[in-house]
Amino acid sequence: MYVELKQIEKSYGSYKASENINVGIEKGKLAALLGPSGSGKTTILRMIAGLETPESGDIMINGVRVNDIPPAQRGIGFVFQNYALFRYMTVYENLAFGLEIQKMPKKQIRERIGELMELTSLKGLEKRYPNQLSGGQRQRVAFARALAPSPSLLLLDEPFAAIDAKVRSELRIWLRDMIHKVGITSIFVTHDQDEAVEVADEIIITNKGRIEQTASPLEIYKKPETPFVAEFIGQSSKIQEYHQLKGFEKGNYKGAIIRPEFVECFKGDNLKFQDVMDYSEEGIIEDISFRGNYLEVKLRVGNMVLTTHRSLERRPVEIGETMHVIVYRMYVYDEKRAYLLENKQLMGKEIVTF
Repeated sequence: MYVELKQIEKSYGSYKASENINVGIEKGKLAALLGPSGSGKTTILRMIAGLETPESGDIMINGVRVNDIPPAQRGIGFVFQNYALFRYMTVYENLAFGLEIQKMPKKQIRERIGELMELTSLKGLEKRYPNQLSGGQRQRVAFARALAPSPSLLLLDEPFAAIDAKVRSELRIWLRDMIHKVGITSIFVTHDQDEAVEVADEIIITNKGRIEQTASPLEIYKKPETPFVAEFIGQSSKIQEYHQLKGFEKGNYKGAIIRPEFVECFKGDNLKFQDVMDYSEEGIIEDISFRGNYLEVKLRVGNMVLTTHRSLERRPVEIGETMHVIVYRMYVYDEKRAYLLENKQLMGKEIVTF
């Protein structure tokens, strides 16, 4: 592992910001620290950077314990949420600042900045000031400035938070491709799960100062290990009386989490679903929300409210309409773990959905 945190503890008074943190990130990987506000993700990032000091445990970078090494000597580039660009310096001067402190020769500075301007698609903007740039351009300058000293590790604190939605989406793809092109090990903090799934090679889920799960985006989504991850990732309905649904038996679980893609609703005259009609529940549509390329439909089934997604190509539905509802699978959970539970009555059945 290129970056390792071993048994890290950190508190602020009575608040436990990091509790027994153990995690490793491979060289060249782009990892996301993902969690709700107050979950401890930014504290982890700042401890790696040397801006905070753990009370116990070891922080290792490329096999070297860095707990007592000053931030400037850790070989880290840092991209802040608010860019932190010098307002009265041009783009060129912002990029050159750190290199001049290192006393790099002017010729090498010009060459390095030329490489960075090309790499980050900023060529031609050298003489502009930050207030003459768009939000996306400013973020690219911040990224280029962090890369200027050729750090061995790049840290980014919610790098897209101050950018509008359209530019944010474009920058996500740009950042992922750029980091893989440069080959630098990188860690970024975010509370946006779509951002983490789209950008990261690996996601580290944080909650109440602890790490809940570390895995690839696909594995995190399909195989959540804890109740928190199962509920936090994706869009979910949390229910207790899951065994009241056809095809599910009551086990030694506290409840269940059902995602929209686990639910199908249809009318009785739909021939595609005739083979599974007997396994369906009766549900009443309580709400319909337009989500751009699909409808989000909320249905009341007994004392439960479930959510499903419905293609715009299918027959329109209305609030108050009675539908047949099928739940294919769900995540059930106990105190510590989450488990995938399949609908026994539907196993082996082929069902056309969405």
